[in-house]
Amino acid sequence: MIFSDFAVNPRRRVLMASLLALAGMAASALPAAAQDASKKQLIIGGTAGSNIDQLQSGIVPILQKKGYKVKLVEFNDYVQPNLALADGSLDANFFQHEVYFNQFKSDRKLDLTALVQGPIAPMGVYSKQRKSLADLKDGDRIALPNDASNLARGILLLQQAGLVKLKEGVNPLRVSELDLASNPRKIKLVPLDAAHLPRALDDAQYAIINGNFAISSGMKLSDSVLLEKTPEHYLNIVAVKTKDKDTQWAKDLAQAYKSAEFKAVVDSKFAGYAKPAFLQ
Repeated sequence: MIFSDFAVNPRRRVLMASLLALAGMAASALPAAAQDASKKQLIIGGTAGSNIDQLQSGIVPILQKKGYKVKLVEFNDYVQPNLALADGSLDANFFQHEVYFNQFKSDRKLDLTALVQGPIAPMGVYSKQRKSLADLKDGDRIALPNDASNLARGILLLQQAGLVKLKEGVNPLRVSELDLASNPRKIKLVPLDAAHLPRALDDAQYAIINGNFAISSGMKLSDSVLLEKTPEHYLNIVAVKTKDKDTQWAKDLAQAYKSAEFKAVVDSKFAGYAKPAFLQ
């Protein structure tokens, strides 16, 4: 009887549909808020070597003490971690410096945010064929990262060593081989994927290698013939989706990086790393 009355009364049908829709919206909103407040399972990505090691030994134990279950996902390139974060496969990642992050998210139109800075293993110049940069010969091949931000970083390291000179007025964060004013030793720059640079040492006389990939391949920072003096904008950052930056779990993650416990781990296990001011 009730069903028949509802079926033949269009006005009542519209009113009932509206009420059901509002009730559904309210019901879906409440669990979302509750889920945010009680989220205790995190998936965090990092690249092989020092970045995933910092997460494993320094950050995960702190989060576990706060009741979180943390799964780490290891990557071997600089592209997939941000894509995985953007599509929701990760809650956060830790592998990249701010310059690379800003360029990547702009190019890919990703709604991501830097949450907090962390340590980074300095970029360095390594060699199997030469004992030092003093042994460099004219025409030597130097492999270096091929992504724009780390390519610029590598060229700046060569300028730091006095091997090349950049043109006046160029943007130091975006320089390439085309911006060299002088290259008196006729160095041949060989841009390669960053993860492949340790293997390039078999062919090139030198390779400029990101610290995390040097460490993941079994090298030590002390094996380098030159380490960069890492500026602040090349420190690693923790990235999250912008919509998550004010969640409780994101606040707890940021606080873990700023904690005395993490500082103690960095001081004992990651000596020589470039660090933000709050970890000095």
